[in-house]
Amino acid sequence: MDVHKWIKLVIFGILSCKFGITSGDDITSGPVFLTEPRNRIDFSNTTGTVIECAATGNPQPEIIWVLQDGTKVSDVPGLRQVQSSGSLVFPPFRAEDYRQEVHAQTYRCKGTNAVGTIVSRDVQVRAVVKQLYQADVGIEYIIRGNAAILKCSYPSFVADFIIVESWQTDEGDVFVPNEGGYDSKYLVLPSGELHIRDVTPEDGFKTFRCRTKHRLTGETKLSATAGRLVITEPVSKTAPKLQIGSNIANFVVKVVLGNSTDLMCPSQAFPVPAVRWYKFIDGQVGGKLPVKLDDRVKQVSGTLIIRDAKVGDSGKYLCVVNNSVGGESVETILTVTAPLSASVEPASQTAEYGRPAVFTCNPEGNPIKSLSWYKDGKALPGANESVLKIESVKKDDKGMYQCFVRNDHESAQFTAELKLGGKFDPPQLLSTFPERTIQPGPTVSLKCSASGNPLPEITWEIDGKRITNTDRYQINQLTPSASEVVSFLNISSITTNDGGLYVCKASSKVGVSEHSARQNVYGMPFVKSMEKMSIVAGETMYINCPYAGHPIDSISWERGGRILPINKRQQIYPNGTLVVEGVQRNADQGSYTCVVKSSPGYSAKGTVEVQVMVPPVISTFSFSDDPLNLGDLAVVQCSVVKGDSPVQLSWTFYGQNISSEMAVVVNKLSERISVLSIHSVASGHSGDYTCGARNAAGKAQHTATLIVNVPPRWIIEPTDKAFAQGSEAKIECKADGFPKPTLSWKRATGSTPGDYRDIKTNSGTVRVEDGTLTMSNIQKSSEGYYLCEASNGIGAGLSAVIYVSVQAPPHFEIKFRNQTARRNEPVVLQCEAKGEKPIGILWNMNNKRLEPKSDNRYTIREEILQSGVMSDLSIRKLDRSDSALYTCVATNAFGSDDTSINLIVQEVPETPSGLKVLDKSGRVVQLQWTAPYDGNAPITRYLIEYKLIKGDWNNDIERVLVPGSATVAGVYNLRPSTNYHFRLIAENEVGASEPSSTVTIVTAEEVPSGPPRGVKVEALDQSTLKVMWKPPSREHWNGDILGYYVGYKLGSSDKPFLFETVEFNRDHSKEHSLQINNLKTYTEYSVVVQAFNKVGAGPMSEEVIQFTGEGTPDQPPQDFTCATLTSTTIGVSWSSPPLANANGVIKGYKVIYAPAKLWFDEASKDTKITSQSETVLHGLKKYTNYSITILAYTGGGDGVKATPMHCYTEQDVPDAPQSVKALQMSPESILISWLSPEYPNGIITQYTVYVQEAEREEIRSHRVPSFQLSFEASGLKEDRYNFWVTASTVIGEGEQSKQVSISPSSRVPAKIASFDDKFTVNFKDDIKLPCQAVGIPVPELQWRIKGSAFVPSDRHRLLPDGSLLIREVSRDDAGEYSCSVENPYGQDTISHILTVHAPPSPPAVSLTSSTTSSISIKLKPKKEETAPIYSYIVHYKPEFGEWEQIQIANSQLEYTVEGLQCGQKYQLYASAQNTIGTGEGSEIIHTRTKGSGPTKPEASKFLEPSSNSVTLHLGTFSDGGCPMLYFVVEYKIRSSSDWTLVTNSLKPGGNFVVLDLAPGSWYNLKVTAHNNAGFAVAEYEFATLTVTGATIAPMIEKTNILSAIFPHIPEWLQDLNLLVPTIATLVVILVGMVVVCVALSRRGRDSSGQSRLRDDMVYSQSVNHSTLGKQNQLRDELGYIPPPNRKLPPVPGNNYNTVDRIKRGTLRSHATWNPRQKHMYEELALEKGTLRTLPDGSHLYARAGDFAGMEDEIAPYATFHLLGFREEMDPGLPSGQMQGMNPQQFQTMPHSSGMNGGQMDSNFIHQRNASQSMPRQQAHLAVAPQRPADFGPQYDDPANCEDPGYQYAQTQSQYGGQSVTYDQPSDAYGTRSNPSMRRSVGGPAAGTGRMILPPYPEPPAPPTRGISQQQPTNNYVNSSMYSSNQFPPPPPSTADLSTSSNNDSGITEGSEPDNDRDQLINRGGLMKPGSRDALTTEEMRKLIEKNEASNHVGNGLTAMYDTVNV
Repeated sequence: MDVHKWIKLVIFGILSCKFGITSGDDITSGPVFLTEPRNRIDFSNTTGTVIECAATGNPQPEIIWVLQDGTKVSDVPGLRQVQSSGSLVFPPFRAEDYRQEVHAQTYRCKGTNAVGTIVSRDVQVRAVVKQLYQADVGIEYIIRGNAAILKCSYPSFVADFIIVESWQTDEGDVFVPNEGGYDSKYLVLPSGELHIRDVTPEDGFKTFRCRTKHRLTGETKLSATAGRLVITEPVSKTAPKLQIGSNIANFVVKVVLGNSTDLMCPSQAFPVPAVRWYKFIDGQVGGKLPVKLDDRVKQVSGTLIIRDAKVGDSGKYLCVVNNSVGGESVETILTVTAPLSASVEPASQTAEYGRPAVFTCNPEGNPIKSLSWYKDGKALPGANESVLKIESVKKDDKGMYQCFVRNDHESAQFTAELKLGGKFDPPQLLSTFPERTIQPGPTVSLKCSASGNPLPEITWEIDGKRITNTDRYQINQLTPSASEVVSFLNISSITTNDGGLYVCKASSKVGVSEHSARQNVYGMPFVKSMEKMSIVAGETMYINCPYAGHPIDSISWERGGRILPINKRQQIYPNGTLVVEGVQRNADQGSYTCVVKSSPGYSAKGTVEVQVMVPPVISTFSFSDDPLNLGDLAVVQCSVVKGDSPVQLSWTFYGQNISSEMAVVVNKLSERISVLSIHSVASGHSGDYTCGARNAAGKAQHTATLIVNVPPRWIIEPTDKAFAQGSEAKIECKADGFPKPTLSWKRATGSTPGDYRDIKTNSGTVRVEDGTLTMSNIQKSSEGYYLCEASNGIGAGLSAVIYVSVQAPPHFEIKFRNQTARRNEPVVLQCEAKGEKPIGILWNMNNKRLEPKSDNRYTIREEILQSGVMSDLSIRKLDRSDSALYTCVATNAFGSDDTSINLIVQEVPETPSGLKVLDKSGRVVQLQWTAPYDGNAPITRYLIEYKLIKGDWNNDIERVLVPGSATVAGVYNLRPSTNYHFRLIAENEVGASEPSSTVTIVTAEEVPSGPPRGVKVEALDQSTLKVMWKPPSREHWNGDILGYYVGYKLGSSDKPFLFETVEFNRDHSKEHSLQINNLKTYTEYSVVVQAFNKVGAGPMSEEVIQFTGEGTPDQPPQDFTCATLTSTTIGVSWSSPPLANANGVIKGYKVIYAPAKLWFDEASKDTKITSQSETVLHGLKKYTNYSITILAYTGGGDGVKATPMHCYTEQDVPDAPQSVKALQMSPESILISWLSPEYPNGIITQYTVYVQEAEREEIRSHRVPSFQLSFEASGLKEDRYNFWVTASTVIGEGEQSKQVSISPSSRVPAKIASFDDKFTVNFKDDIKLPCQAVGIPVPELQWRIKGSAFVPSDRHRLLPDGSLLIREVSRDDAGEYSCSVENPYGQDTISHILTVHAPPSPPAVSLTSSTTSSISIKLKPKKEETAPIYSYIVHYKPEFGEWEQIQIANSQLEYTVEGLQCGQKYQLYASAQNTIGTGEGSEIIHTRTKGSGPTKPEASKFLEPSSNSVTLHLGTFSDGGCPMLYFVVEYKIRSSSDWTLVTNSLKPGGNFVVLDLAPGSWYNLKVTAHNNAGFAVAEYEFATLTVTGATIAPMIEKTNILSAIFPHIPEWLQDLNLLVPTIATLVVILVGMVVVCVALSRRGRDSSGQSRLRDDMVYSQSVNHSTLGKQNQLRDELGYIPPPNRKLPPVPGNNYNTVDRIKRGTLRSHATWNPRQKHMYEELALEKGTLRTLPDGSHLYARAGDFAGMEDEIAPYATFHLLGFREEMDPGLPSGQMQGMNPQQFQTMPHSSGMNGGQMDSNFIHQRNASQSMPRQQAHLAVAPQRPADFGPQYDDPANCEDPGYQYAQTQSQYGGQSVTYDQPSDAYGTRSNPSMRRSVGGPAAGTGRMILPPYPEPPAPPTRGISQQQPTNNYVNSSMYSSNQFPPPPPSTADLSTSSNNDSGITEGSEPDNDRDQLINRGGLMKPGSRDALTTEEMRKLIEKNEASNHVGNGLTAMYDTVNV
């Protein structure tokens, strides 16, 4: 026998025992589940699942699966499979195959056999598609000292499957649930939150992450973000605030029985609030009680944690939070759900027929929402009570019964079986009679026989009436056997009226069986009388018509004279039965007449009265939604709202009449209303109360359940007990109540009652069974107070406290202990003996009896305790001799015990000494000290205490623990660059010594130890990333942060980072930020940030990966093809653009298509968006050429369109011809003409003309070529003909046109075969307008053009066929053309509309708005345009720029031109395009973008000085609407005239610090702000603070006498420093003019002598300075190369003063002044009498030839151009190509010291040591004796020159000293040369030496960047002048600028314009008197004296310089 058979036998044996089956009984059994599926099945799509279902029974049940609605479950291939074993299989599936009707469905397992059917509980199946998710932890803001709760957040779609496994910190700490205890600082709550109690500032430095686990897939994840606490210090007292809006507070909590849960009350306040929890108790005074805390229920801060939840824990809880300021409260509802289950009693029962059967369902679990009964898998209507009662069992009642209990989440069921008792067989008919038709007269006998057990009785009926024995009807019944009965109905002399429907019925108590058949008797129709019928409303009424007679033709029913049916509820069957469904009293009550008719026309009628009765209906009622408590009033009212009177009302209790002893009052208010009331409910009143109503129509009842909560009551209340030690102790505790109380035992934690904890039970020694506490082998430790509690949630419950005592001998819990005490202090030695009293105590000292009398320092006291005796030995003022072993001996009647105490007298150590520093660094200090006296106890440790120097020893202390054996220790983890105090404390077991003396230590500085925090990178656009960060934590600065290095590189690159430097922002509230521009589109970049101080750079931040903004694809999709599919569809396919050209994530594709002829019209284009790589275009026009293009789009927008493809749709049958005419041509012929179809849908191959004579069906057809649009039908008769036309393509024949009819006639009127039409022609094309005429005689034809008669011309001509030809159509030809014909029999006219398409007219352009970077316009086309415009072209340009154009769509009539410069003038116009061409442009509009130049701020807002620096708040500059470009910053000491350039490329935004200023000094500051609209210069005066931070006194203002005398004189005229030199200069000029006049007059007298004198003078002035050409010749033109980063000046020779230009007599605004002769101010002579006006308004005397003979003159200020290097100095080169180049073209050269007496040494030449363009190595300069100096170097290609480095010049360029704009003259932007620059003007000074300045020291270099680190760190800035129409120079490139803001020595070399302008004097009208560059006579004298008589000192070195232009 196999295993399966054994299993079946075992199961059958179990069922036999369960259901009482014996071998002699019926062995069949109904199905019972062996394996029932769970309520909820969740599974992952990657794993699938198998749901098993198995049942047993006899015969073996069949397992099927059904849906909730009963539909049988079928297989779904690949998704669902029902196996033959009964298992439901869901295999793994792909995410895209998910089907809700399969994977999110409610299933049931059904088991069925011959006995019955059962169904399982509801099985909720949910498939979970694996989805990516991430967990996050946020930021929680908390006040210090409060408790914080961090929540692990994850998406809702995985919330049901995620559990929190653990939490971890960045320091490596891991916290898991159920670990750490309730008292730990960090606790993982049962719901997964992390609870942090007593938050301190240190908690704010940690980050927290949670680890989650997916319970279906097993996947674990660490949260993507780390949460942290933002801890705030309390500022003032605040009331508690509940975090109601947070996602932490749960106000409805559900937990499964036995699991743990937490009720949160998140709040915070200062002072820290107290939190108390209460539970609402029904019937309790005040409504609530404090929650009892024990081992199972704990409160951690404000969170209530309940472990092993019980159903009794359910209820409403109140959290109350308060402190000294205020309070708050919040309610939380807790529901403890217990798994549902049910049982049915009895599980199987056998009932006799007609006997009652009762099943009782006992549900368990919580909550229970509903209870229902099922029979054989189908719900029993109305069966929702726990008791199911069958009043009288019938055959159909046997089967399987199930009790179902449900709530919102689960269901449960139990199965029971009902069998029929005894061997009963229902009646069964064995023989019956047939239907017959007979003649009247004979006797008829009908026979029926039946069998059954018990033997049935047979009765007879005719037409519904019972037949009894009469004279003519006789019933005879026989019983031939015990199981058979035979009955005969005999009818003698049968008549017509005996005909009818006869019924034979066999019935017993087991059942009924019947048979019916008609007996038809020939004769007249007859209807028998019918009795009055009563029917209940709502039921179906059946009325049989009791007719007789034969044959019968028809049977009908009438009511009120109307033949039925008259509505859909009525139906009449052929046998005469009337059926009325849903009977209604008002509609159906009354008389009904049956009418029977036979064929000869005879009829008979019969009437029946129908009465409709209404049964009673009771309105629903209930006692209360909630259970009542004892003593409450219960009232319900039973009302009969419907039903016929009279109505009888009655009340029953559990089916029994209510007795008077129940104290239940029933009051009948009326016939239909009865009230049941109970004034004081008791426990016995709980149950079901049923109100019953009965009338003639029926009965009704309604049951309400009264639930009375009964608080617990003692059955056995425990009392105090005493047990002998070691015995078994049993304590009973029993109680009852409703619901049944829960009994629990607890024990007091101490020796007194009060604080109780649950008793930990175990099977060995302590157990609790049914309320009885049993303790085996009880010991003294079990003695104490015990609490028995009975609780059922009603009232406060019962509790009884008892004391359990254990009789035992004395016992000491501690046998030995050490006790220490301090010397000279008292001590008490205690010993506690437990046991039965009385107990005696004795004390021994070192085993000797201690007598207190011998020493008064000793005192012994005893205290009787509840558990025993406490004895105290007191010793006053301890001495070292008191150190001894003390023994306490206890004795009672049961025995004795002792304990020993070792007393040690100790002292604290002495104060440590000799604390000193051995070594220190930035973070470590090594200390050494001398060990002190240990105080008779080994020193256990030393405490090194230290704090910040500003800290407090009480609150800010830090400690380092050192072993007691050490005298040297190190203190680590200090902060660099910090002042500390250190001291030392020694400790032993007794205590700590006094602190040592304090040592002060300052740690060294270090590089920053921490990276910047909160580094975030955002993509601003496609090429810009914005980096934002916060400074490192303050403790990681290790000094003062000077700035940051921001590095970036491609994310996939392994190259080093490119760095940019950002200065430190001292406003800590603001984030630092940097925008990185010019990046690649949609490219991943890696960004790091590191801080640096003066020691160096700190660590980099973690790399932040960010993509730049998505761009648009710059390549169209590839492999773009199209293919025709049908006449209305085209297939299109393509492949993605190259990945490198996508510039983002391609989201889809846009297929744009339109007919090719309408491609230009944007409105005609359609777009289809798809994400696939192919698509089909539907709904296209037939046989149409389509243009199709495609583009890919990303998040950044649409990409580049592909080149349009062209595809024709297929041909189709054409539409019908548009119009048809039939015109008589002759008496026998008709001309048929037509227009082509509007939609030919292909190429017309032919036309078919159909001709039909009106009176004949014959149709003739004629085929006509496609080019022919008329047909002549000839040979016609004078009859009417019909004509119609069809068109055909290769596909087939199209629709027919409308028919036209005509009859030939002898008269042929004039008609036109052509049609009215519209013609469109392009400009300058030819057009022919048709007019085909017919008629006899030939009609006269006339054309009219726009209403005027046609006049032939060269362009207009009439053709022989009547058509009008127009050549070279113009716009004026457009209009209406009409053609008319006429003959004697008629006339006809047609009209044509001619439209001329020409290039479009200019659109009207108007401005709508403008911004700083855009201008918006509106286009308006002219209305008279005939050809559609398909685009517009917008042309625009800046005022001095080139034209640019943009093409826009025809629908885009409003457009905004973007990317314009701020505050600039622009010109715009527009033109239109159509298919003809591009039209003329509109009028030009002049406008400008918004914005203006910068505006300087007030000094108080802009400047923030300190002792050695000044902070510039750049944000206070107003930008005028145009973003700032850069700033130029200069400063000088107030008493000095020399400006120091700090930077000329300062980026806007933030603050800038000018460093290295002297404390307590006055300074002038000049800041020039630039934007696109202009620039502004702001000059300020400020004073630095003193070293101590104080301000200095303001400078004393000098009193201006002129201002007091002449208050109306302008300020600049009141300045004596300006006024006196000006007057002196005017006097000198007048004297000079007099001298010139005298000289000229003398020259006139002696021309030759004067000429020589002048030549000698000129020669003496110029012999030592020559302008040399490249080939040792004087050059006519000196080339000039502008410095980089400035606009190129005009062509050399126009604006710059060199000697050769003056010699040529070129008109100049400045002449070259010769400073060679001291105190001599004589200009070069000009031609007498010639006065010329200069551009600036001044005058210049000049004469041709004045400068002849000056070829040998050398200008004292010589500029040289080394040819071949213009390309090298081209400012247009990229910054990268400028590396290694000197961005300045002017090098200051030391003047030779070998010049004596104004004569140049013939061997001296100017030279440059560090020239950017230098001679090759080994090259030399050759100097020939007695000849002018010859430059002879050979030059290399500049590209091959190595970077020789730079020398620092003494000169610096400064900007002007006041705020100016571009509208002012260029002189307002002039400069003043510093002394070193002035040096280059004068002649040589005796004794001066040539010395080269060393380079300045370089600042700390940033990390490796993309720019070469070999560049010099100091750069030279061009400070040249600008003409009035030139802009100032833009800032140099980043590669050429010093990155340190501390570099205030940005030395620049002079340029030619600087020196030209600075060294000229205002002489002879060469400079305007008001020019700012004009120097006074006194200034020039001082300048010359300074240059020739003194040395300029710069940086401690002396040198003189000339300037050479290279």
